[in-house]
Amino acid sequence: MTSETTTTPTPDQIRRAPKVLLHDHLDGGLRPGTIVELARGTGYDGLPETEPDKLGVWFRESADSGSLERYLETFRHTCAVMQTRDALIRVAAECAEDLAADGVVYAEIRYAPEQHLEGGLTLEEVVEAVNEGFREGERRARENGHRIRVGALLTAMRHAARALEIAELANRYRDLGVVGFDIAGAEAGFPPTRHLDAFEYLKRENNHFTIHAGEAFGLPSIWQALQWCGADRLGHGVRIIDDIEVAEDGTVTLGRLASYVRDKRIPLELCPTSNLQTGAASSYAEHPIGLLRRLHFRATVNTDNRLMSGTSMSIEYEHLVKTFRYTLDDMQWFTVNAMKSAFIPFDERLAMINDVIKPGYAELKAEWLFRQSPVGRAVTSDSGSAEG
Repeated sequence: MTSETTTTPTPDQIRRAPKVLLHDHLDGGLRPGTIVELARGTGYDGLPETEPDKLGVWFRESADSGSLERYLETFRHTCAVMQTRDALIRVAAECAEDLAADGVVYAEIRYAPEQHLEGGLTLEEVVEAVNEGFREGERRARENGHRIRVGALLTAMRHAARALEIAELANRYRDLGVVGFDIAGAEAGFPPTRHLDAFEYLKRENNHFTIHAGEAFGLPSIWQALQWCGADRLGHGVRIIDDIEVAEDGTVTLGRLASYVRDKRIPLELCPTSNLQTGAASSYAEHPIGLLRRLHFRATVNTDNRLMSGTSMSIEYEHLVKTFRYTLDDMQWFTVNAMKSAFIPFDERLAMINDVIKPGYAELKAEWLFRQSPVGRAVTSDSGSAEG
C-alpha cells in the first residue's frame, strides 16, 4: 500500500507539524495581556483599550481598517511598552514560548533596536536584553516539551539614517544570538539604495541580510534589493508576480527578473494574511503563493505581525490548506525551503532538516497507519493468526 500523504492535514496535525519562520516582527507579536500589564507598570496611558481581549480585537481591526495611519498606530503602542530591559526580556521570552507551542522549531525574529531607546537603554543593552529573553523562552519551551531555536535579525528603519550603525551592531553580535540584518519601513520614497553603505559593509564582513522589498512598491524595489544591494532574501517579495504572465490557456511566461529570482533560488518571505491587510493580495485564493508554489520558486510561509493579523504559523497554513488543498507534503516543502534559507551555518540547517523536520513530517504522514480499525473487521488466516 502506498503512503496516504495526499490526505488533508487536520488542524491538530498542522499545529504539531515542525514549522520554520523567517519573517516575524517582535513588536508585532506581543500578547495583549502583556501589553496591558507593561503599560500599567510603566505608566503608559495611551492604550485604546485596557481589557486584554478588547485590546486584541482593536489591534486586529485597526490592521484591517485599510487606514495606513491607524495600522502604524498599532506599533506605537507596542513599542511604547518595550522601552525597558525587563520588558524586552519578557516580550522576547513570550515570543519564543508562543512560537514553540505552535510547533515552530526554528525562527528568525526581527526588531529595530533604535525604536527601544526612549527609556535610556543603549543599542547594545537592547540587543542583549532581547537575546536574553529568547534564551529564556527557549528554556521554558523545553520545560513544556517543545523545542525551538530563535535567532535575531536587527532591523534598521529605511526612513532613518542609522543603517550602517545597526549593521555594525549586527556584526558585533553575530556569534551571540544575532543571525543577520534587515531594513524595514515605508518602501515608497525610501529605496534600499539609500543604505548602500550598510549593505556593502555587511558583504565585506561576509554577513547575511534580508531586505523588505516587493510588498508595496513592486518590482523596482525587488530589483534594487537584489542587483544594487545584494540581498540574500526578500522580505515579502510578493510583487514578483508582476513579472509573471499567465495566458488564458494557462501558459506561464516569466520575465527576466522573475526568472532570475527563481533560477538563483532567492527566498521569498511570503506573509499571506499580512498581504491581505496591506492590499498586496485581495484574497487567499488570489494570493501569488499558489502560483509561486506551482512554479517552484523558493517560497516560504510567514506571519509578519501575529498580533496585528490575529495569526500564527498554524493559522497561516490552515488558510493555505483550505484554499489550495495543500497536504503535509506541501507543508514540508515550504518548511524545508525556509530552513534552507535560514541565516545559520549550513551544517546546522542540514541537521535541522534531516533530524527534526523530515522525521516530524514522516511521523505525521504515518499516523493513518495507526487509525483505529472498525470493530469486527480483523482479517485472519485459517490458522487464526492475522494475515501479513
